[in-house]
Amino acid sequence: MIFDLCPCPALYPYYQQEDDTVIMVDAFRASATICAAFAAGVSAVIPVASIEEAKRYKSEGFLVGAERNARKCDFADFGNSPFDYIPEKISGKELVFTTTNGTQAIQAAKGCRQLFIGTFSNIDAVLEASLRSAERVVILCAGWENRINIEDTLFGGAFAEKLSGKQELNIASDSVRIALELWKQAKSNPLEYLRSSDHYARLIANGAVSDAPYCLQMNTVQLVPFYDTREGKLRVALQ
Repeated sequence: MIFDLCPCPALYPYYQQEDDTVIMVDAFRASATICAAFAAGVSAVIPVASIEEAKRYKSEGFLVGAERNARKCDFADFGNSPFDYIPEKISGKELVFTTTNGTQAIQAAKGCRQLFIGTFSNIDAVLEASLRSAERVVILCAGWENRINIEDTLFGGAFAEKLSGKQELNIASDSVRIALELWKQAKSNPLEYLRSSDHYARLIANGAVSDAPYCLQMNTVQLVPFYDTREGKLRVALQ
């Protein structure tokens, strides 16, 4: 399999190729939150890029999860913490979702052949889905406001390592090699490795540091959210 990693959405046009399978990762925290929402029974997630669009959906009666700069937006029902999404509140319902980085990355890549949401929470499930259906995979790191971050790159390294154990890995660019080297340094204790990172500091500043250990746990869910281009919604892929 050909494997590449795009460090942030602004660079995606330079990595994009026809028939790509893209795995969008926003490790802190949108990818884990989307997975948690589906695990809690949400029927679909409608990703939107702007606060204005999220407010419009809210006025129409939709449940809305909205976050900017690591804080829950005042008008929203939920923020961007996986702990916000419990079955009693969302099971069987559609959720509109907007975040600082993750939903922007989804918008950037939604025209690809298939778009999965991946993170540590579902790393094995998204790996198996990719092996079944992809010849070229690109990890699209959400980053932070189009800047590179460590946590998403670490996921890319962890994914590359797992993928190399399944089949021959055809590395498409140095960004994959960088991710692998970072993962080798961090894999024994990713949480400790990330304590000095920019986004860990943001989580601390906004009272959300308890989300970090959850977001770094591997395989807490066995599902793969994918973007349905006909609906403009995230659904869960059948296993």
